[in-house]
Parts: sequence; structure tokens; C-alpha cells
Amino acid sequence: MTDLEIAKEKLVVDGLAICIVKNGEVLYTSKEKGIYPIYNAYISMKDALEKASIADRVIGKAAAMICKSARINSLYSVIITEQAVELLETVNVEYTKIVPYIKNRDQTDLCPIEKISRITDDTNILIDEIKVFLKKIERIS
Repeated sequence: MTDLEIAKEKLVVDGLAICIVKNGEVLYTSKEKGIYPIYNAYISMKDALEKASIADRVIGKAAAMICKSARINSLYSVIITEQAVELLETVNVEYTKIVPYIKNRDQTDLCPIEKISRITDDTNILIDEIKVFLKKIERIS
């Protein structure tokens, strides 16, 4: 099995939100929703993510920027945005459904992280803004 196949299988079988695999080894998993899991993986193991494969439930522009900056090898997403696919043009990308944008949890507006990603194409600024957002919602200290 390829790393991406392993990640996809674990995503489904274990009911995960994200699974990151490299060289046949599972590096990171999470069942948490939102941007936090991929943000946390990037902050805690950025260098290890190079050439890794990621399976995730939802990938918008912000998550795609993180993946691109981490120089991942391949990605599978259940739901992915058109912008994310464009950003990851050099990555092997597979998905189940493509959408114009990610909605917020109550489906009434854009996801707050999608809004943040629209103000910058700089991953360092994006990471800083995500950190501010996560602190505001008391997800990190």
C-alpha cells in the first residue's frame, strides 16, 4: 500500500479527521474538527511533513497553503475547495467532492479560516492569523 492509501484507509476505518503517513509510518492522527489538527501537525512537525501523504476530511485554501508550505507528496480529501486544488497543482491530489468554498459550522457563511486565507498568500502570516483565531476561541493558550 502507498502512504496515501494507508492514510485514506485509517481516515475511514478509524473515523479520523486527519491522518498523516510517511514511509509507511503513521506520523499524526486526530479526530478533532476544524483547522487545528493540520495547524498543530505543521507547528509541531513541519520538517517531518515533507514528502508525507495526508488524508483529511476537509481541505480549504488555508489547509492547502499549509500542505504546500510543508512540501507534502500527496493528499486525499473528502471535501476540497477549487482554490485548494489549484494551490496544490504540484501535489498528487485526490478527493471525493470539490466545492467553491468551505462554509462555517452552521452553514450560514464562509468558514472563518477561509476568510483569513483570503487576506494573504503568505503562509507565515496565515499561521500567525490562525494562531490568533485559535486563541480567541480558546483552542490554544
